[in-house]
Amino acid sequence: MRNKTFRGLAFLLAAALGAGSFCGCGSSGIPEEERSELILATTTSVLDSGLLDALVARFEAEYPYRVKAIAVGSGAALLMARQGEADVTVTHEPKAEKEFMEEGLGESRREVMYNDFIVVGPSGDPAGIRGMEDAAEAFALISESEAPFVSRGDASGTHAMELSVWERAGIQPSGDWYTESGQGMGYTLRIAEDEGAYTLTDRATFIVLDQALDLEIMLEGDPQLLNVYAVIVTNPEVYTDTNIQGARDFETFLFQEDTQAFIADFGVGEYDQHLFYIFE
Repeated sequence: MRNKTFRGLAFLLAAALGAGSFCGCGSSGIPEEERSELILATTTSVLDSGLLDALVARFEAEYPYRVKAIAVGSGAALLMARQGEADVTVTHEPKAEKEFMEEGLGESRREVMYNDFIVVGPSGDPAGIRGMEDAAEAFALISESEAPFVSRGDASGTHAMELSVWERAGIQPSGDWYTESGQGMGYTLRIAEDEGAYTLTDRATFIVLDQALDLEIMLEGDPQLLNVYAVIVTNPEVYTDTNIQGARDFETFLFQEDTQAFIADFGVGEYDQHLFYIFE
């Protein structure tokens, strides 16, 4: 299955380019020589949803920084921070984030927004999970029927959530029916479509790509699939070269009333659905 030619090569190329570095160039009139570089490591779902570019543009219009945003899995983003290669992170892997903080590597961690994870799959629903609300029970049926399943397999927040569901189901997935993309969410959804497979995805990325995919929501509403995004400012006492003022300013920016309203409304006009929610 891994050798098949996937449809939508233009989509994949765009995703590949988007998943790397992105440097926003502010148009607020702030002279470039007055800007310092701020390195933001974040998850691919923030990029794939379109929110990353929009937030960076708003931030650069107000603050004197050039943002170098690097979109990878949450695990890779936190690893960058551990290695002193990120001033600030926005990720969605609470367990790893709390471990990061407990080790004294972060100055602060604040929860910014949330949505949820869902299970999507082909319309034929070979495992018969459509309409279920317990992800662990659905995964057990997928395993039992050996219906194709594509995992991110990339140490991302989505991958961590998927592994926790398999653990709750008491299953160690293996076999030809279970494959790993090693890629971001957009890639993984496209691969799942081409292979007629199920996958776990964040809701925002699926909403944005839904019209280009032949996949349907099979499971939603499991309370254990809550997807929380948090911002962490890297600890300057550990990483002395960090742009600490820029990181603190970015954190402040995310919690400004107008930014929170922007996040809450983002995508609603285009998709008639919320991509993200803010904490009241």
